[in-house]
Amino acid sequence: MGKQAGEERLRQSAVSFPCGNLTLEGICYYPEGSGVFPAIVLCHPHPLYGGSMDNNVILAAGSALLNESMIALMFNFRGVGRSDGSYGGGVAEQEDVKAAISWLISQPEVNGDRVGLLGYSFGAAVVLPVACVDERVKAVALISPPLEPSQMPLLKGCTKPKLIICGTDDFVVPPSQAEMIKKEAAEPRQFEVISGADHFWWGHEVEMAGKVAAFFKQKL
Repeated sequence: MGKQAGEERLRQSAVSFPCGNLTLEGICYYPEGSGVFPAIVLCHPHPLYGGSMDNNVILAAGSALLNESMIALMFNFRGVGRSDGSYGGGVAEQEDVKAAISWLISQPEVNGDRVGLLGYSFGAAVVLPVACVDERVKAVALISPPLEPSQMPLLKGCTKPKLIICGTDDFVVPPSQAEMIKKEAAEPRQFEVISGADHFWWGHEVEMAGKVAAFFKQKL
């Protein structure tokens, strides 16, 4: 970060953490002030289609969380950027998410009882099974989740607070599929549809991110 002010260095930090025999890279953003804060792990879209922690949706959500005094950890799945390993089909990446949670709750600024998960697209499909069973996760946000029918039982059985947010013009998760996801998701759930937004959320990032931040602020 060069010779920026000390405050700037405190507010964001390039990090690395272990996942088995791999090392994954990330960036952790800290809100201003002292004490401990709620914290969210943000998981990016599909690695084979250019997805990384630099994605517009992930960056917008992280910025909104930071503005609501929450810590945001973004990281690259295995095989992306400087993260070791190779694409794991969405299954091995679940271990990446667990490792990110472990690193996050080890940080002195993090309130380990107020940890959430956020996933966008591929990232949403990866975080859902982790969020449902990992007791460290208290709430989960799924942005444009391309869930398969085989994943619906997870939604039915997951009683943690859930935000599901989709766009009306999403060609990957069309409105009919979004409605099915809403129907299958167990309470407590919050379902949001953003008019005009497609799967990439260009031009609708701020509205989407605001709903994400409000959800985590309420649930954590």
